[in-house]
Amino acid sequence: MSGLRIGLLGGSFNPAHEGHRHISLVALQRLQLDVVWWLVSPQNPLKSVEGMAAFSERLKGAEDVARHPQIKVSDIEAKLGTRYTVDTLVALQRRHRQDKFVWIMGADNLIQLPRWRRWTRIFETVPIAVLARPAYSSRALSGAAAYRYRKRRLPDRSAGLLANRMTPSWVFLHTPLHPASATQIRAQRLTVSRDVTM
Repeated sequence: MSGLRIGLLGGSFNPAHEGHRHISLVALQRLQLDVVWWLVSPQNPLKSVEGMAAFSERLKGAEDVARHPQIKVSDIEAKLGTRYTVDTLVALQRRHRQDKFVWIMGADNLIQLPRWRRWTRIFETVPIAVLARPAYSSRALSGAAAYRYRKRRLPDRSAGLLANRMTPSWVFLHTPLHPASATQIRAQRLTVSRDVTM
């Protein structure tokens, strides 16, 4: 099939959880996408290897959580050999010239986006949808990335048009919030593990 509107949700998925699924379902509806791809990163350059589950384990966990015909779990970054989002996006656009991509991220990632490699090129390459996250949204909207591209932000009522917009273009979606967090899940697992071994 060609001419698809594809949402891209990248991350370590360490582990995948219902919050990932929640924002994917919101993005499918609000951005009028055909599918959301979960791009499971072999190793996020900004995250420590310590505490990172094996790639195969994270991939399988993502497949278990996705449970939706319009959410596809992908190991494309491992196959492409890309480490950075900007390189992945360029490679995907070369492979899928007929399709339209939208990068999906939580508000927490918009805050740290200026730390990403060639982050302005990401804005220039694909439209971006930022979804509200508890405790991060106000900081995200006053951060460096939001300020730099403030004139290119769509009102969220126009989110369905984002995939067809010229870049740079982005939208901030105020959505029902989901409390799940990979950091909290890992901390809970560690606590349970310590309790079992004591």
